[in-house]
Amino acid sequence: MKRNLALLAGAAAGAVAAIVVSRRRTGRAAEEAPSVAPEEPDPRAEDLRRKLADARAGAADEDDFEAAGMGAETVVEDDADVAEARRRVHEAARRTAEDMRRAGDDPQSG
Repeated sequence: MKRNLALLAGAAAGAVAAIVVSRRRTGRAAEEAPSVAPEEPDPRAEDLRRKLADARAGAADEDDFEAAGMGAETVVEDDADVAEARRRVHEAARRTAEDMRRAGDDPQSG
């Protein structure tokens, strides 16, 4: 019990010390930071902005999707197919549940 209390007190003291030190550092850093603006913007930044604008403006090409392995067509299932698939899944689940119930009633199983 005393060990846990000492560990907790040490952790709390460490947390307080970390907060105090970080506040002192940020206060000094703000005071010592030069207020000089950069002379020129990075030319690579402008190039990246231009590329991003081109990418946003350009339409997605279907060949790009196919090259990535993603066909652009959408598969739409008929409601009757969905209902039939749902019925088959429910029937299989009922059969499985019934088999499990029978296996639980069998004294030789398990």
